[in-house]
Amino acid sequence: MKAAVLREVGKPLQIEQVQINKPGPHEVLIRTAAAGLCHSDLHFMQGSYPHPLPAVLGHESAGVVEMVGSEVRTVKPGDHVITCLSAFCGHCEFCLTGHMSLCVSPDTKRGKDEEPRLTAPNGPMMQFLNLSSFAEQMLIHEHACVAIRPDMPLDRAALIGCSVTTGVGAAIHTSNVRPGETVAVIGCGGVGLSAINGAAIAGASRIIAIDMVASKGNLAMEFGATDFIDASQTDAVKEVIEMTKGGVHHAFEAIGMAKTAEQAFNMLRRGGTANIIGMIPVGQMVSVMGAAFLGEKKLQGSLMGSNRFPVDMPRFVDFYMSGKLKLDQMISQRIKLEQVNEGFEDMKRGELARSVIVFDA
Repeated sequence: MKAAVLREVGKPLQIEQVQINKPGPHEVLIRTAAAGLCHSDLHFMQGSYPHPLPAVLGHESAGVVEMVGSEVRTVKPGDHVITCLSAFCGHCEFCLTGHMSLCVSPDTKRGKDEEPRLTAPNGPMMQFLNLSSFAEQMLIHEHACVAIRPDMPLDRAALIGCSVTTGVGAAIHTSNVRPGETVAVIGCGGVGLSAINGAAIAGASRIIAIDMVASKGNLAMEFGATDFIDASQTDAVKEVIEMTKGGVHHAFEAIGMAKTAEQAFNMLRRGGTANIIGMIPVGQMVSVMGAAFLGEKKLQGSLMGSNRFPVDMPRFVDFYMSGKLKLDQMISQRIKLEQVNEGFEDMKRGELARSVIVFDA
């Protein structure tokens, strides 16, 4: 099968032929229909986060089940599915206490004594975040995908696999936005727009979108923002505090920078919560004023929207089909696998919401 492979940090992805194995007892073989380009992929491509190489990248995807292992009971051939990097074992402490997105059990991966899921003609090939979706097929654990209704367009369903679940989940699960509360979202890419959308669905009374690109303002409004701040022209923290007469109940950092994480905390009102969704590069430290904690302000992380994806994702599909979840507006362009590097160059310019690779049927 064709796949986009990262062989060296800082270099473009290479389109190569990669061998994919047959499903084991708890595994599913999926024909990839669509895969979104996520900033998280770019972090690994640029070396901000380490990963064994070579690897097939991609982790935001949807497709159709082609084959299942002997013990699989959750999906069947022909099912339309969304994948999720939060593969869960179902029996560790995190899973049993309802925190499936925090599961790190090795049970969802193949052991060292087993044949790898992916191989290259000239050696091993690493699977990325349990998925490797920049490829014509995926071989994954059954607890890394969920079946969805067949009338859901798969190019839009792919977005639910990461950005939507991460952003909407941060609002409704991690921070538990309540009706009438105020929200600020720093960064209006795919994840930030989803956080805006999630806060709107949760009933936030005021949602302030913040970005350095002025043209993102209209897009943010489409997703539910009530206000937009061009951070290239003003002090966003000061603006938020003035607009809300003291700060917001919930702030979401959706870029992945120490500076913007600090800004998210500093724009809170007393008792507010700052949620760091973006991937701050390894080694960077976040600094906040210690005395601020006396006002019961909270600074916390959010991993994949604290999801319970087998339940959440079908619900998000229903949200889209009923008009509550905005996905059409998020897709800036549809590209072929061979255009993946061009898509990441577009991402670096910060002007697009999402590029989606669409595979031929």
